[in-house]
Amino acid sequence: MKLTQKETTLLKDLKASEELCIEKYGTYAERAEDPELKTLFETIRSHELKHLETIESLMQGTVPMTGGGNQQQNQQSGSSCCGECGKTMSKNDEYLCRDALDTEKHVSSVYDTCIFEFNDAGARDALNHIQKEEQQHGKQLYDYMSCHGMTA
Repeated sequence: MKLTQKETTLLKDLKASEELCIEKYGTYAERAEDPELKTLFETIRSHELKHLETIESLMQGTVPMTGGGNQQQNQQSGSSCCGECGKTMSKNDEYLCRDALDTEKHVSSVYDTCIFEFNDAGARDALNHIQKEEQQHGKQLYDYMSCHGMTA
């Protein structure tokens, strides 16, 4: 796949966003007080690492396979409420969740815009796959927050 200058620039921006997400979720997993939240941050971080690999492949002109079945599995695992519903969140964990959810909203919207800017259908599919996973991360965070009595 041959990238246009605009596509190359967009991929550089997406790469920077994914690197920031990886760093954020790693830091947040260390800072979270609730073990369940730590696990959620670690899980999302692992997905962000895969997103970065996809972006780097696209930057090399290779369209990776997106594995659509994995996304469906992620949706199912994130749809149930946490194990300790009603447990009050610490101010620290509340801050981490709010910031993470805002980050997911932003990153999802950036992917949404970028999808329309790519000529290659495979690249659009790969970006769409990531965008849907970013939406799922937001849902997982929202569900956690809702379970703990915090509306987003």
